[in-house]
Amino acid sequence: MSQQIKIGIIGGSGLDDPDILKNRTEKKVTTPYGSPSDSLILGHINGIEIAILARHGRKHTIMPSNVNYRANIWALKEEGCTHVIATNACGSLQEEIVPGDLVLIDNFIDRTTKRQQTFYDGEENHAKGICHMPMEPAFCHRTRKVILDTANDIGVPVRNGGTIVVIEGPRFSSRAESNLFRSWGAHVIGMTSIPEVVLAKEAGLCYAVIAMATDYDCWRDSGEKVSHKYVLEVFHKNVKKVLQLLVAIVPRMGKEEWGETVQEAKALTTNSVFSI
Repeated sequence: MSQQIKIGIIGGSGLDDPDILKNRTEKKVTTPYGSPSDSLILGHINGIEIAILARHGRKHTIMPSNVNYRANIWALKEEGCTHVIATNACGSLQEEIVPGDLVLIDNFIDRTTKRQQTFYDGEENHAKGICHMPMEPAFCHRTRKVILDTANDIGVPVRNGGTIVVIEGPRFSSRAESNLFRSWGAHVIGMTSIPEVVLAKEAGLCYAVIAMATDYDCWRDSGEKVSHKYVLEVFHKNVKKVLQLLVAIVPRMGKEEWGETVQEAKALTTNSVFSI
């Protein structure tokens, strides 16, 4: 039997546009982990069910450290999502990744300090047991492949692979930090992929991130240094190609057979939980 899919889209600044959906409705939900960042926006793209969630709230009122990542991912899981495609803005740590470029992340370095990274925390009414989740591969290979194939078909350039350093924020890096991250071989820097990717994997979801480079952080000797104003300017100039890609990805995913992939993701969660 063919696996019916439902795709969650987590949007950063400017990418939580609900107008891409048909039969749009809103659904306010709560979870054992609290309330998600905003209501779920439900609808269809080419007959495929979609749930959009604004990571920072639709008015961008929640800073990265205060996003309830657990509630966000749990809400999408409980809504029946099998996949999550996340979008975010990031800084480039490499000269060849130019502001406006899209990067399909395939690895991460975690520099966050304040965030709950598991559903299995021993609290009452939360997931039971202890989850020792392997994080290689961190992101869903098949979902990434569909995104890349779609991007090639519609002529939207996407860099295949890159390591993101995820910092706590909300401040940007110092120059010394930026150069340290470059020395580690990281490609981009952001504030939201952790713990999103970890929690999505614990939830048994097929998860991928499309990151847009909006700046060169602060490591370069010349050019514009990262600032919130500059990030938004670059992001809004390039947001249409991300929306174009998202709308094209969905029907492509609907043509794939996902049964084995979805079951493998769920089985990994089951096999990673130590129950007392």
